[in-house]
Amino acid sequence: MSKHTLSVLVENKPGVLTRVAALFSRRGFNIDSLAVGPTEIPEISRMTVVVEVEGSALEQVTKQLNKLIEVLKVVELDKHASVQRELLLVKVRADAVTRSQVIDTIALFKAKVVDVSTDALTIEATGDSEKLHALLDVLAPFGVRELVQSGMVAVGRGSRSITDRSLRSA
Repeated sequence: MSKHTLSVLVENKPGVLTRVAALFSRRGFNIDSLAVGPTEIPEISRMTVVVEVEGSALEQVTKQLNKLIEVLKVVELDKHASVQRELLLVKVRADAVTRSQVIDTIALFKAKVVDVSTDALTIEATGDSEKLHALLDVLAPFGVRELVQSGMVAVGRGSRSITDRSLRSA
């Protein structure tokens, strides 16, 4: 099985997230990542769903999604034809002795410190899953105290938009 990233434009209404998630659940698919947020059109939200399925099952799920009344458009985003990012906030042990080592380490990943205390640093990093896992591997020896990671958000490369004029009247 392979991972697929779907960009799903939906009406910004209560219950839509539940119906979309239930569709995946009924088919026995685990959602690896799910992020939902507004678009440039206030009445429309974008769901970015990462799911691990085979090609024919993905086609069935896409057809089922398109049957939901609130779903306006479903597009599979190819990893190479889109920009895909996750956000990671991680709290790491860092006393006076190790603080500079942690800061030097995160600089290699273009991450930044967003909070400092006497014995810990909170670090913000964005990137694809592989980059964030690599950062966590490097930070593990310092002691990860807490972490939170967002779901994948993605948008196609180039000037084209999946929220074309036909959706603006929705």
